[in-house]
Amino acid sequence: MSTGEGARGSEGNRAVRVVVADDQAVVREGIVMLLGLLPGVEVVGAARDGEEAVALAAEFAPDVVLMDLRMPRCDGVEATRRIREGHPGTEIVVLTTYADDDSLFPALQAGARGYLTKDASGEEIVRALRDVTDGRAGLSPSVQRRLLEQLLERNERAGGSGRSEPAGRPGDVEGAAGAVAGGPRGGGESPAGSGHPGDPGDPGRPGGLGGPADDGLTERETEVLVLVADGLSNQEIAGRLRISTATVKTHINNLFAKTGVRDRAQAVRYAYQHGLVRAPGRRVT
Repeated sequence: MSTGEGARGSEGNRAVRVVVADDQAVVREGIVMLLGLLPGVEVVGAARDGEEAVALAAEFAPDVVLMDLRMPRCDGVEATRRIREGHPGTEIVVLTTYADDDSLFPALQAGARGYLTKDASGEEIVRALRDVTDGRAGLSPSVQRRLLEQLLERNERAGGSGRSEPAGRPGDVEGAAGAVAGGPRGGGESPAGSGHPGDPGDPGRPGGLGGPADDGLTERETEVLVLVADGLSNQEIAGRLRISTATVKTHINNLFAKTGVRDRAQAVRYAYQHGLVRAPGRRVT
């Protein structure tokens, strides 16, 4: 089921081969049509439920299955688990109406590497497909924040009880949050979590909190970092700060270089770790 322009790829890159799984015909056909218009994507199959998704994954060995969660016969979580066990070379990106914890965490625990809601733009879908095939997490900013909030909540509970919970086990929330911020699979601790100058109590760090001043961020770069951690897109940041999107990109590139992070997910974790954000939309001052 090759789809026109998308099958030729983008800028010489091999097209990402995708199976779409959704039980609603109008939604499934709409997603297939949308993907057919996007550069660098080739739809090789469409499934009406999880059983068909598993069968198509075995038949076509796609790079990614774009998976709905609530389907008859075999739901998206079970299909994800079976595909990841039987065909580890195929990644799963969930595309669902729901972004609640009851949907999010079971999907990630089953092996999904990406999670988007159905209001995602074509650009966001392509980015998620490319991210997961390159070994990164393909998660929307709101999902990244929810995972990090859950991780922080667990860490706070563990600290209050005087013991630490095991981290990084496959399938648990810590492991999922590691997928958000850890970059390519198999990597160790990310640059955002290691080696920054100044420990708590450093006189150059106000209030004993980690701060981007340690890495030479300007006030504007710090503002941009906080808005990235709040889940805003480049266009939304530009509107909030009344600057151009090109200027936002420049600030983001600069703060990435100064803090040693590789992508937006690591920037979110950096902001949380360094006390810039403790709750959505709230900056520590």
